[in-house]
Amino acid sequence: MEIRGALDLERTRAGLLPRRLPAWTRSQYPDVFMDETTALPSGVRLVFRTAARVVELELLTSVWQLAGTFEPLPAGVVDLVLDGRRAGSAPAPPGDVLHKPDLFAEPSRREAGAPGRVRFDGLPGGEKDVELWLPQQTRTELVGLWADAEVLPPRPTGRRRWIHHGSSISHCAAAESPTATWPALAAALAGAELLNLGLGGNAMLDPYVARTIRDLPADLISLKLGINIVNRDAFRLRSFGPAVHGFLDTVRDGHPDVPLLVVSPISCPVVETTPGPTAPDLSAAVPRVVALGSPADVPGGALTLTVIRAELARIVAARAACGDPNLHYLDGRRLFGPGDVADLPDDLHPNAAGYRRMGRRFAALAFGPGGPFAERRRSGPGPVSPR
Repeated sequence: MEIRGALDLERTRAGLLPRRLPAWTRSQYPDVFMDETTALPSGVRLVFRTAARVVELELLTSVWQLAGTFEPLPAGVVDLVLDGRRAGSAPAPPGDVLHKPDLFAEPSRREAGAPGRVRFDGLPGGEKDVELWLPQQTRTELVGLWADAEVLPPRPTGRRRWIHHGSSISHCAAAESPTATWPALAAALAGAELLNLGLGGNAMLDPYVARTIRDLPADLISLKLGINIVNRDAFRLRSFGPAVHGFLDTVRDGHPDVPLLVVSPISCPVVETTPGPTAPDLSAAVPRVVALGSPADVPGGALTLTVIRAELARIVAARAACGDPNLHYLDGRRLFGPGDVADLPDDLHPNAAGYRRMGRRFAALAFGPGGPFAERRRSGPGPVSPR
């Protein structure tokens, strides 16, 4: 068995906690929210081969309950994939509840729960490739795996390894299930092996993320940048451009020729022309995001999505002209544009339908004919490998 999509397995009292950044990065996390985000297993799955008709996975989940709410956030579901096709899903069992005053704070109290099991039965006979995708929005500790036949290592797939880094809009907590996040959908459509480094609230050009990507094997890399920087008012124009260059330089140190796609933010009317920071408007019937900056600050270097898109396009064009032909730019509004904003229920994050649309569009634009991730063929047989 393999655990894919995780870069660290932290041993806990219950079992193993998958994390999506290596252990060495933990000393560089800026806050508890980043620490918690790396343990939300978007794209993490158990992969094995078996002839079993019954498979059970024992898990201990931990969900957040924010102050002022009556119920914990939902634990989500576990998806079953057989021979590359989604074959079912089951609710993740309730476990611990972390009571938090807000998203960015330490839990004020842990309400202890117990591990539970997810069971899939009636599987088809014969040997098959099995994937169990963990709930993308829920900290999930792995306690045990049972099957009524031997569990074997998976067969090599030959798929290209795709690393994607982005914000909560790549993490996709509001997707219907872990295989319905837009990166997972795009990977399935394109036949790619995904590592999703979509880190909610934390696509901040952090150097330790760039070094992580630099040191991993990769055939394809995409970076969706910008929205978190506006949300936290983290840069001005003067510092944003050099930070993007530095991130790209580090990634290129390990992957000088790999196709690398920089994706700008999707449509978000609240901060298209108004700078951040942003904050939730809890007075609304449905919480929405509001921008706290002033358009009058843009000439002085404050960042909006309009400014960021122009700067990312300029940086990619300049670097490509200076000898990086495998660096590409995609305007995020081609994935989710002004005509899609009815599917932004909080004015920031797409809903499940929006994420499905983004997955289909990314697969067509990036992996389709003429796209930067399209497989190129030499004059002889077989696809060209960037390695």
